[in-house]
Amino acid sequence: MTTLNGLPAHVLLVHAIVVLLPLAALLLVLCALWPAARRKLAGPNAALAVLVLILVPITTDAGEWLERRVPTTPLVRAHTELGDTAVYAAIAVAALALVIWWRHRESTYPEDNGPKRVLRLPVPRRTFLAPRSTPVTAVIAVAAILIGGAAAYDIYRIGDSGAQASWQGQFSAAPAPRSGHR
Repeated sequence: MTTLNGLPAHVLLVHAIVVLLPLAALLLVLCALWPAARRKLAGPNAALAVLVLILVPITTDAGEWLERRVPTTPLVRAHTELGDTAVYAAIAVAALALVIWWRHRESTYPEDNGPKRVLRLPVPRRTFLAPRSTPVTAVIAVAAILIGGAAAYDIYRIGDSGAQASWQGQFSAAPAPRSGHR
C-alpha cells in the first residue's frame, strides 16, 4: 500500500499504530492484573493485538516506500531504524494477549445445557497454561507490565523520531503572515 486518497499511506496508517498499540498494551496490563477486566476484555484485546500485529508491517512497508521518496537525512534514517522495532513490540503484546485470553478460556467450563434430571459432573478439560496457578499468573502479570511498558515506550520513541524527521526546521516560532486578514 503506497498512497491513500493522494497522501502517502504511511502518514495515515501510522496514526492507527500510535493509538492502537499503546491501547492494546494498556489493556494487556489491565487484563493481567484485574480479573474483572480479564473476563470482559481478554478476548477483544487479543483480537485487537493481532490486528495491530497485522497493521505494523503494512505501516512499515508504507514507510519504506515513503523513505525512498523523501530526502535522506540522519533523522529519517533514525526514524526508519526505530520503526523496524515496532513489529517486535507488537509480537510481544499479541503473544501475551493471546496467552491471557487462552488461560482465561481454560479457567472456565462451558455451562451444562443438558436435561436437568440427569446429574452431570463437570468433566475436567485438559489445560496447557495453568489457568489456576497463582505463580504463573504472577509471572504473566509482571511480563504484561514489562511488555506493555516497553511497547508504549517503543511507540513513543518511534513517533517522536518521526515527528522530528518531519517537522524539525519546517516551521517558524513566529506566526506566518496571513493574506486578507487584519
